[in-house]
Amino acid sequence: MAANETSRTARRAAATRQSIIEAAEAILVAGGPTALTLEAVAERADVAVQTVYNRVGGRSAVLVAVAERAFRENREYMDAAYATPGTPRERILLAADAYARFALERPHHFRLLAEPPADAGSLKGIADLVDEQNAKLTAALRDGIADGSFNADLDPRAAAYALWAAMNGILALSWRADRLHVDPQDMGPVLDTILTVITRGLDART
Repeated sequence: MAANETSRTARRAAATRQSIIEAAEAILVAGGPTALTLEAVAERADVAVQTVYNRVGGRSAVLVAVAERAFRENREYMDAAYATPGTPRERILLAADAYARFALERPHHFRLLAEPPADAGSLKGIADLVDEQNAKLTAALRDGIADGSFNADLDPRAAAYALWAAMNGILALSWRADRLHVDPQDMGPVLDTILTVITRGLDART
């Protein structure tokens, strides 16, 4: 009986946590990170602010939880790209397309990953998510070096980091408020150009 009660309590706690994260995500999508306060999350989830603290944590923990939720969904697209039969270059380009779609379709989520809240917990949690995907990119680059299609002098980890940073830099143009702003619907040609430049730089030297 005690075990059953413990199980029910755990399920209720998990359900409450899930509803809090869903409420936070809805607020983020509607108003961006500045709209996401613990009070707003508590009101939308119909719980006390202390419950938000108890089930998820402070504001940065809530933001990380939302980022993790979105990243798990994006992971399915990224993993499918890396698992697709084809050359390392083809897999990398498919993964880049999946990453860009995520960024353009979910700009607030993407910005959390690209510019995480400036505290130790958030920085580590989101960096861990990025490292997970960059490890797959590193593996694809290693495959390209192994089959002779990529430059053998490349450091796969450094190249993966550079590719990730370049993609973030291009995608961040959609956030700018000045004349350098690029609308999401116009981002395709810019992304195509940078990916062409980057992938040519990966080519094995002849």
